[in-house]
Amino acid sequence: MSETSDRIKQERKSEPAKSLLKGMVAGLIGGLVATAAKSIAEKMYPPRIHGEPDPSAVLAERMAGHDLTPAQEKTAVEAIDWGFGALTGAAYGALAEYYPAATAKDGAEFGMALASLTHEGALPALGISDPPEEQSTRERTSEFASHALFGVVTETVRRVVRKVLD
Repeated sequence: MSETSDRIKQERKSEPAKSLLKGMVAGLIGGLVATAAKSIAEKMYPPRIHGEPDPSAVLAERMAGHDLTPAQEKTAVEAIDWGFGALTGAAYGALAEYYPAATAKDGAEFGMALASLTHEGALPALGISDPPEEQSTRERTSEFASHALFGVVTETVRRVVRKVLD
């Protein structure tokens, strides 16, 4: 019985200690790298090619309360996209620290859940984008593909950074 207890104690010692801060930092870095990857993917397979409004641009104008100049819109869209990527990455890193099942499918499930929550749920509910049934097939497939990529990149980078932080 003491051999089993000793083995269990040894296994627990070899596991890195959980750290909310380290998890969030690793996730934040992962989210930033993933935002860059998502941006590149959307340049190759853009979600909106027929003049549909960019949800980030709509949100930026709503927050400003007036029309933005093209330069202001570009800056605001970048701030929203990078900020959202960093924040969701940090939240994911915190969740992964204490609930490892959140990293299923190497982060792809996280990305798909994020696309569902935003592009299928919150954005249409807020009137920032069309409801899913009115979105083009191109828009929906591009958003889901780029969000799956976002999730996989976030998880891959998070995992590496988290190991480095121990």
